[in-house]
Amino acid sequence: MESSAEVHVESARIQKEIENYLGLEGDSLVFDYSYIDGKTKLDLITVNPKHRQSFLFHSVTSYDKVDALNKMFGYVKSYKEQENSYTIQWIARDEKELQTSYFRAKNINDALDKLYYGRDMNTITVFSIVLNPQT
Repeated sequence: MESSAEVHVESARIQKEIENYLGLEGDSLVFDYSYIDGKTKLDLITVNPKHRQSFLFHSVTSYDKVDALNKMFGYVKSYKEQENSYTIQWIARDEKELQTSYFRAKNINDALDKLYYGRDMNTITVFSIVLNPQT
């Protein structure tokens, strides 16, 4: 069994690999852990530096933190081949500027779930959602 210190070191190493692979670091990427029914859930959240909104990148569930990170890294390395690309144009309540965000998702509903993650649906108005051509 790994010690707590070994788990922290391994977790930090994998998180850094994910950040490097995505080209995001610091406050642009958040690793959010929760524990439900004895399982570890990892939500990887991106924060857009321009408009400071956060969105769900992907979620995984596993039996522990290190395995969840390994599953997330596996997803990160292959998500472009596995999921469609969507462009969503939206505006936040009390804002005047139309924003454009890009998501990888299985379908339109999944893309919208990533947009609305962690917020009241009434705080964002969606103007368009487009399935981008595969490149």
